[in-house]
Amino acid sequence: MKKPRVLLADDHKIVIEGLKNLLGGEFEIVGSVEDGRALVDQAATLHPDVIVADISMPQLNGIEAARQIKKTDKNIKIVFLTMHPDATYAANAFEAGASGFVLKHSAPSELMTAIHEAMKGRTYVTPLIAGDLIRTYQEGGSPEKDLFKKISPRQREILQLLAEGKSGKEIASILNISARTVEFHKYKMMEQLHIKTNSELVQYAVKHGIISV
Repeated sequence: MKKPRVLLADDHKIVIEGLKNLLGGEFEIVGSVEDGRALVDQAATLHPDVIVADISMPQLNGIEAARQIKKTDKNIKIVFLTMHPDATYAANAFEAGASGFVLKHSAPSELMTAIHEAMKGRTYVTPLIAGDLIRTYQEGGSPEKDLFKKISPRQREILQLLAEGKSGKEIASILNISARTVEFHKYKMMEQLHIKTNSELVQYAVKHGIISV
């Protein structure tokens, strides 16, 4: 029987090696990447059955990467493996098209189950935050969250790169756009979010899980 094909994404090599040991017997590990942009590229090239990805990754976080992957291939299942025991992260992950949300310290006991559930077209969320996640959905959106949803995917990409300390020229090179376009998006976003300084932008990116401290 053909083994399901799995692509791994985490910016810590020791985590990648641990996942290979954990999953290698039951799944075919087709590749591993250390940032979100590489994840999007490799997903398009390798067409895995399942992606196991961290949320906090450089250049493009896992949730934004998932959004891009799902736009081009709805069949790829994405299971997030993260240190963030926060229902807001989980809600954002599922809104982006994820099939599973597992905490890293629970990986030995839960990750296999999450992948199998994803392969069956179901969703899996670690029991440790399931109650909080349900309450998050019951409470609905907040004005601040609704404001966050108004910024475009391109603006979220620029927000992450700015928060990582990249210059306008560096961002332009990474995204293959002009520096003027970067500045336009930056100031448009600051206007939409009612943010006035770069330090406030970084704080906002951390608060909404676009980068982690």
